[in-house]
Amino acid sequence: MQTGDDNKTNLISVMGISMGDEGKGRVVHELLEQIERDSGKPAAGVMKVNGGANAGHTAAGLKLNLLPSGIGNPNVPKLLIGAGVVADPRKFIWEAKPLEARSLSVFSRLLIDEKTQVSDLTHRLLDLSWEDYRVKQLGMESRGSTGRGISPAYSDETSQWQIFYLAFKQDRKCFATALKGRVLRALDTIRYVCKVSGEDWHSFFDNLTESETRANQESIRDGIFDQKEFDFTRFKTSEPFELNFDLLEEVYWQAGSELASCIGDVRSVLLESKKSGIPVVSEFGQAYWLDKRHGFTPNVTASHTTSAELFHSGGIPLQKTREIGCCKAYDTKVGTHHFLTQIDHETDPLGKKLAKLEFGTSTGRQRMVGWFDAVEKGNALRYGGFDELVINKLDALTLDDGLDCQLKICTAYQLPDGSLTTNVPRIEEIRKTLTPVYETLDGWEEDISAITSYDKLPLNAKVYISRMVGSLLEVAYPDGYSGISLPQIRFVGVGPDPGQIIADIPSTQKLVADQTLAPNALS
Repeated sequence: MQTGDDNKTNLISVMGISMGDEGKGRVVHELLEQIERDSGKPAAGVMKVNGGANAGHTAAGLKLNLLPSGIGNPNVPKLLIGAGVVADPRKFIWEAKPLEARSLSVFSRLLIDEKTQVSDLTHRLLDLSWEDYRVKQLGMESRGSTGRGISPAYSDETSQWQIFYLAFKQDRKCFATALKGRVLRALDTIRYVCKVSGEDWHSFFDNLTESETRANQESIRDGIFDQKEFDFTRFKTSEPFELNFDLLEEVYWQAGSELASCIGDVRSVLLESKKSGIPVVSEFGQAYWLDKRHGFTPNVTASHTTSAELFHSGGIPLQKTREIGCCKAYDTKVGTHHFLTQIDHETDPLGKKLAKLEFGTSTGRQRMVGWFDAVEKGNALRYGGFDELVINKLDALTLDDGLDCQLKICTAYQLPDGSLTTNVPRIEEIRKTLTPVYETLDGWEEDISAITSYDKLPLNAKVYISRMVGSLLEVAYPDGYSGISLPQIRFVGVGPDPGQIIADIPSTQKLVADQTLAPNALS
């Protein structure tokens, strides 16, 4: 495992360099295990940096949307929620109590920053309403929002209508007044700006009830929650564009009060960890190309997804961090994104296999699958930067069960005039005119899921790794990378379970210079 300068900084960031769903949760888990194994003591904490309940992780067998994925390691003393997060207090409880029932401590370790923003039902209703407006009033295609209220919650931040978690440790009357104003603004916006119909208004509550009941079915079955806990229809009245405010305020105040002992100052923990030198692992939701400013608008998230956000969310001065970029050995996207390297998962045999593995943790939606896009990832390295690279799901590309095809890596884009580019256009209309240019490589049939050493990999798997890394470097550094400190490969994932990784990957310099790994065919 290429550990680089871990001992020179106590902050380690894990971020996606594609379009999300790169397996960041499993990377956090492996890092925490390695820190404890190497130092003899656990990390000081794991921190959720951005986003909200729209960031699905599966880590150590746990499906999470809001809590940090490092929660699966019981030895980590602090589960930190940064001020850059927007979070529904009920969602914390919905995730924490089932884990507590499994004897996994949550509340005693959870620290929500006082300046973390409270999101609530109104944000989810606004999320659905703006999607409705986009489609029915403007005639545009849907953004494919998760419907978790993330964008409206961040809109309250920029509009200076924040309700912070510290409100739950203050006067209830102040909270009720702020929430009342939020509800009135939301109802007026939904009715008069989004022009939602009465029928659609009522359907929103049915949809939310169905979605959360399905997501929490196991907790209902185990008796942790009553099914009515997830009944959103109780918050509406028989008339459209009205809410039962007294009930809404009661439910949210009680949820926040239950979390009051978990609310504090994350800054002090981060500064203390710097003094002690004990690492903190920070996990980012979404990915580089979903950043609200640098991603593919409008199919982006509402937060910043790159390393600088760690310091805004943590509220601490800039300092050296170890940045780990995560991707898969192929690409996936979910929602309505334009997908240049998409494989038809209904007709292509390998596409069918990959599609069976790809469903969103947050939404349950089928993800689209595609070939590894080195142009996107090379641009993410050039402009976003990362010190190390993790490549997950190499095993998924094994040509088993009679699959007979070659693998592809996108190394450039062709413009309509026939010219080639390795720059990702910042204008979405131009990006939609591009055609991917592929390098084609032979695959492998051997089962690699039990392999733990690079030397044991099939030659074609080594070639594929070399070309994934080499092609993204060629994009990131078009003038060559002699003398440049290159990102090293932290590990390659060869299965979903903890420990199913190959950590002894050669240095990046050796990997891309090895002539025995030259590609065997080009197209």
